This record gives sequence, structure tokens and C-alpha cells, in this order.
Amino acid sequence: METQITQDDLVKIEAGIRDKYIKVADNPEGLFKYPTGRSGIEAQKYDPELVGVLPAEVISSYCGVGNPFSLGPINKGDVVLDIGCGAGVDTILAAMMAGPTGKAVGIDIVPEMLQRAKSNMEMTGLKNASFESTSGEVLPFSDNEFDVVISNGVINLIPDKAALLKEVSRVLKPGGRLMLADQVAIGSVQKDMKTRLANWFQ
Repeated sequence: METQITQDDLVKIEAGIRDKYIKVADNPEGLFKYPTGRSGIEAQKYDPELVGVLPAEVISSYCGVGNPFSLGPINKGDVVLDIGCGAGVDTILAAMMAGPTGKAVGIDIVPEMLQRAKSNMEMTGLKNASFESTSGEVLPFSDNEFDVVISNGVINLIPDKAALLKEVSRVLKPGGRLMLADQVAIGSVQKDMKTRLANWFQ
């Protein structure tokens, strides 16, 4: 099916995402309908032992619609990609689970979020997590590089989901896993593109 989204629409979507998540990088409280911070991470039933060793400032920056780790384990030595890492909490937890023989890479398009993620990582002292600026539709990684790809509340924001999934399939190792938590639209979707764009990041 041919998309109605134009190049100008894509520019508006990216600008809107950047504008909203610049605010989120500072403090996610009150900017979402779903839980954030400590109450959010506890409500999503993350491993309390892992969460318990995170600095309070890292936990306060949590923002996600679910718990991707509830879908399967991150094993020692795994190489993990986090698409739309935001403040990096899931990336950091993945790196903790993968251990020193594994690693986790978080990607995002908002510089302020990446800066918060790097700051959060420095507070943990982890050496096996890193963050890069790129979008999910064009991943700057080799074929078969990752054991697991995770994402939390981000794929719904990406206009070209087919391109994203093609890239995910390319960078995953044979037998690798995609573990995502996300939002989906229920009921009818607005056909008017102007209305859809206005509600893209709600």
C-alpha cells in the first residue's frame, strides 16, 4: 500500500519527536500517559535486583510503555541493540545482564536524550554500553551483529516500519530475537494526514 507520508511530513515528524524528547531528557514526569521514573519501572516489573543497584537519578529518567526483558533473557555474552534508547535505562540494564563479555548499544535521534544516556551510563561505571546517533530505518551496523534487538515505546513513532524491520532482520544473528514493548492503535485510524501528524507523538 502506497504511503501518504511525504518528505515534508517526515521532517515534521522528526522535528516533533525532537521537540518533545528534548523536554523528556530533562525530566519525563507528566509528559506521558504511561508510567515513568521509579513508579514506572516498578510497575513494569523489571528485575528488582538489577534496578536496586541503579543510581536514583538513572531510575528517575526511565520512560517506557512496557518491559521488553519480560519476553526473554539477555544471556551473558549477548550483544544487544536498543532502538530508540532514550535516556538509556534499558540499554544499561541489557549491558548489566550481558556482563563484561557482552555489550549493549543504544541508538536515538535526539542529541539531548543521548547526552542523558551517556551521563546515566557514567553514573553506573559500566564499560560495555555505548550510544550512537542514528535512526532505526538505517542502522550503521554489520549484518548478523546482534543476538538481541530491544525497543520500548519507539517503533510506533517510526514512519517507515517496513524499513526498520528489514534492518532489524539484517543486523540480527541467525536465531536472534526481537523483543519489543510498544503501543498500537485500537479502532479506526484517522484518514486525514494532517490530523494523524498532529497526534503522532501523543
